[in-house]
Amino acid sequence: MRLFFYIYFMKQLIIINGPNLNLLGKREPEIYGSQTFEDYLEVLKSKYSTVNLDYFQSNIEGELIDKLQEVGFNYDGIILNAAAYTHTSVGIGDAVKAIQTPVVEVHISNTFSREEFRHQSYISPNAKGVILGFGLKSYDLAIESFIF
Repeated sequence: MRLFFYIYFMKQLIIINGPNLNLLGKREPEIYGSQTFEDYLEVLKSKYSTVNLDYFQSNIEGELIDKLQEVGFNYDGIILNAAAYTHTSVGIGDAVKAIQTPVVEVHISNTFSREEFRHQSYISPNAKGVILGFGLKSYDLAIESFIF
């Protein structure tokens, strides 16, 4: 009976990553670390086995907006790292505002310790919350915000 309870009420979450996050493990390891996101995703799936965790990554702004619109009415939560589009994309900000599924904005680095233009987010005003600066553990914190 308990197993049925967990399966029936399993949370459906998706991580959506934006541009250049496909290069994690190679790109600026002093900021982003040396682990690929795909490897870390397997760690997350194992650690949060009671969560149905999907993943999408694109370097293309319109594809990120399309994915938000596709999942934004039938998932329990979206973890969004729009990367550089966070600071430039009114369209992604508008998509987050238009959907019903709660969004947690995530950043691996502390964007406030970086260039001035990274201090602005078009996503934050419509997000459930913002987590930044904890490395890949930022994704763990975002998942936990949906399950606890």
